[in-house]
Amino acid sequence: MKILITICARGGSKGIPGKNIKAIGNKPLIAYTIDIANRFKKKYSQTTIALSTDSEEIRKISSEYGLESEYLRPDFLAGDKVGKIDAINDVLFFYEKKYKTKYDYILDMDVTSPLRNLEDIENALAIIQDDLQAVNLFSVSDPDRNPYFNMVEKKADGYYSLVKNVDNTVLTRQSAPEVYSLNASFYIYRRCFFDLGYKGAITDKSLIYKIPHICFDLDHPIDFDFMTYLIDMGKLDFNL
Repeated sequence: MKILITICARGGSKGIPGKNIKAIGNKPLIAYTIDIANRFKKKYSQTTIALSTDSEEIRKISSEYGLESEYLRPDFLAGDKVGKIDAINDVLFFYEKKYKTKYDYILDMDVTSPLRNLEDIENALAIIQDDLQAVNLFSVSDPDRNPYFNMVEKKADGYYSLVKNVDNTVLTRQSAPEVYSLNASFYIYRRCFFDLGYKGAITDKSLIYKIPHICFDLDHPIDFDFMTYLIDMGKLDFNL
């Protein structure tokens, strides 16, 4: 089983400037993802770890934490409006051409959602391996809100109502259909995903892996502060 691990970390970040290499705990944020990628490769030897970045500084710091990169993301894939699938596709073709091979799975681990461990990755990989029709899988968590019970949106007439459950048949949180929140921690793609031309991670043949512990991504400065507190104070409910 040949696996390409992709770690995408472009240089520009508007929400949290420099977040991919910003210190959290006792090391740069990206180091957490490099660490688990190296642990995975140690156990699954036919694994290639690929860094996709447009930043020389990120390349340098990644090298200091054990990830060398000869690939540099081209400028046309470095903007904040470029879809991540296109970026993964480019680095995938680069390494397949370099090693004259085809990977079976692409495991993309997001730098800004590092609260995962090797057990999560292995359990998720087993799920997609067991479903031959699935083209990809992504990690999720329990949501803070449920669109059937306490999320509203503006309707065509200008008034607001529930996103779902418009006939108000769901009257309690406990009776609402189960939904999930994408936590952006990792995505697993079968190689055929890229041949089929999907542009987004949510497809007609997607699976989920529900992470059984705290996991969230860093969108705002307060998220960074909260994660720093959890790591520094030993408040995580799992071993990172």
